[in-house]
Formats: sequence, structure tokens, C-alpha cells
Amino acid sequence: MTDNEESDGGGDSSITDQQLDGFDTNREDSSASEISSATKEIQRSEPNDPANDPLFVREGDEDGSSTPIWADRDLLSIGTVPGPDRIVGRDTEIKSVAGEIRHLVHESQPNHVVIYGETGTGKSLVSRHVSDRLVDTATARNVPAASIYVECKKNNTETRVARTIARALSDKSGSGIEIPRVGLGSAEYYDYAYDIIDEYYDGLIVILDEIDMVDDAEGLLHELSRAREAGHTDAYIGIIAISNDIDFGQKLNARVQSSMRTTDFVFEPYQSDQIEQILEYRRDAFQDGVVQDGVITETADRSADEHGDARKAVDVLRIAGDIADDNDAEVVSADHVDKAVKRAEINRVKETIESTSPQSKLVLYTLGRLTGSNNRRFRTSGIYSQYETTCGDVGADPLSYDRVSQILSTLALMGISESHQIGGGHKQGVYLEHQLIKDKDVVMKAVVESDERLSELHNGTYEI
Repeated sequence: MTDNEESDGGGDSSITDQQLDGFDTNREDSSASEISSATKEIQRSEPNDPANDPLFVREGDEDGSSTPIWADRDLLSIGTVPGPDRIVGRDTEIKSVAGEIRHLVHESQPNHVVIYGETGTGKSLVSRHVSDRLVDTATARNVPAASIYVECKKNNTETRVARTIARALSDKSGSGIEIPRVGLGSAEYYDYAYDIIDEYYDGLIVILDEIDMVDDAEGLLHELSRAREAGHTDAYIGIIAISNDIDFGQKLNARVQSSMRTTDFVFEPYQSDQIEQILEYRRDAFQDGVVQDGVITETADRSADEHGDARKAVDVLRIAGDIADDNDAEVVSADHVDKAVKRAEINRVKETIESTSPQSKLVLYTLGRLTGSNNRRFRTSGIYSQYETTCGDVGADPLSYDRVSQILSTLALMGISESHQIGGGHKQGVYLEHQLIKDKDVVMKAVVESDERLSELHNGTYEI
């Protein structure tokens, strides 16, 4: 076989001379990357190329360009930390937190900080922003420093937090040390972390977001706050602990309170005008002109009235954009915001119930089915009778009456429903009545989407 014959028989992805017409592969200054890029563009023109799968790539978007709606969707992602010019209404808080940890820049022990506030009030944003700037300043002054962010809701034990810190330090420092994911206790992970700190850094800021979710938060805080004093490391370690529980600090034992000696801050909910400005600063996530007049103002007003949570407001605007994009709309309208508000609430209910048992979902589904437009209350006995029917519909064995009563109490504690104790009158005793406090359709859609059996019962979806 000749060289030419071998080339021609290269398979389905071979590129012909005619296809490469206009791109001179023999040109001396043609780089391999240029040739590769040209080849990929030609391959994408092939109708059966997986790069053009219509399930994921829409017609006219084969070149990977932005959609008619989105310019930079990541600006509305929850995990995105915006630049300093996009942070709204937290100038005082930024200066206050910076004032407590600034000592690290001067090779001195930073103060420890606890930040309280409701979800979406900028606690994590300010902490990460200030810490990043501190590290930049310290490094520029020849004080090697790092900041580590730990999401304690996912790392809810001292061992998991210690492991996260050690692995993050290894990655940031480029130490090349392989930190085992399993098999070690907190003490061994701390040892890894201290070794890396002493090798690469003079200072460290540890942000513990939702610290109240850690099982042994006291042990964790005591360890980190006394690390230098106990001789584990020569570096200065500062802690920024974030909590939604305003009483968290008061629950710590005297030993931890003494070693921490924290400065506490409370972040208040955002006002409507602040949320509107936050959303305006993210308008460039969309293509020019696609967000209709009033959409951002309405989103901000509704968010301020309901919760004052900037994170939820950003999430609603992103979902509204996705809804418009999915429906091939040319603009994002107030109608898309209405649908996004409901979709966001469904997502929050799903998140709340995702850790509950399959039987709890059946009980919640039953209460949803019983609930009509008048949102009336139902006795435990009536719910249990309908629950048995639900179990029959999905082929599940029903729990006992008492167990279902306990589940109803748990759902009330989760803020999805509420229970009322009712006096039954002469010789009728006392009993409980239960009702949803979340929108019925929101609850039903959330629970159906969270349970495969219920999804099959509704042919894959619950329409609202």
C-alpha cells in the first residue's frame, strides 16, 4: 500500500484537500494548534458529528457562540465570586472584617471573626472577597499567605473539614503531596496541613461557612485557634466562621470561647434597592437588550418582600433566563420571572426533602393530594387513610399510624407543613390537624420530581 493509499483509508474522520482549501498546511509558520483548530471546524460541519448532537447543540449554534439570550451565564451562577465593583451594600462590612484580619499582612496574629446573618446576606461573599485581597497584599509584601474556604454543610465533621483544608493547601501550594481521601482521622489530616503550611506559608485564613453544621465544631475551632500556641505550626492562622444561627457563639464552651476571643458581626438582609443594584451589575450575563424593562426591578422587589436574599434573587433571574432560552424567546419577560419564582421555590422544597426517607415523601405527597384550593386542615386519621391508598398506588408497604404521625411532625419542623392541636369537645379528646404552608402545586411538583415511584405515577411529571 502506498503512502497516499494509507492516508486515504484513514477512516470516517479523514479530511480531504478540498475541505482544507484556503488553509495552507504547508506554510512554514502554520502551527499544530492552527491546523488542529481548522480540522475541528471542518469536522463540526459533518451532520453526524457528535459535536453537533441536536440534543445539546441548537441549530445555528454549531460554532459554540452564545445563545440569543445568554452572553455570560456564569455571572449568575451561585458559586461565582464577583469583582469588587459588583459587590453592593457591604462596604462597611468589608472594611470591618478586613480590620480584624489585617494583622496577618504585618506578620502578626489576625483576630478571629464570626459572621451571623440570614442566607443570602453576603456573608460568604464578603469573607472570600476580603480574604483574597488580604492574601494578595500579604504576598506582595513578601508574607506568603493563603486562604481556604470550607463548605461545612458538605463537610459536616471535624475529620472532613481537616481533610478539605489539607487537600486545598496541597493544591494551592503545588506541594505534590497526595492527601488520602479516606482512612485517616482528623489528627492525621491536621498533620498534613501543618506540614504544608510550615513549608510554604507564614499565614492562613480559614473560612468555615455554616460552621454550625459541623458535628464537633468546638473541637475544630479549638484546634485551629490554638495551632500556633500549641506548637503545631509557626504560621499565624485566622478563622472566619459563618453561621445562620445567631446563638452559635453562645453555645460554645468556655474553653473555645477563651481561645477564639472572636469579633462578631451581623449582616442584615438586603433592601430592595440593593438587590436591584446587585442584579443590575449582572445584567451583562445577558445579551444586550434581551431583558425587558421592569424585569430586574420586579425580581428585586419580590425578593426583598419575601426574604431579602440576594442569592435567591440572582437564582431567580438565572432561571428566568433559562426558561426564556429553553422556549426560544427573544426576550426575558415578567412572565418568565413569574415562572422562575415558582421553579426556584420547587428547587428549594426539593432540597429540603431530598434527605428525607422515601416514606416521608409518600406522606407529604398524600397531604398534597388532600389539599385543595382552600388549603384546609386534615386530621392525622384522614391523612393516614389516604396514605395507605398512596402506598397501594406505588406498591409500597405502609408504615404504622404512629410512625406516620411522627413523619407529619417532622415535616412541620422542616417548615413545609404545620400542625395544630384541636380540642374535640366533650368526650372527643384532643387531636392534631395538619396543613401545608407551602404552595400545594410547588410541593406536589417537588415531591414528584424527587421520587421515581411518584414520577412514574404521573408519567414523568406533575404539571402546574
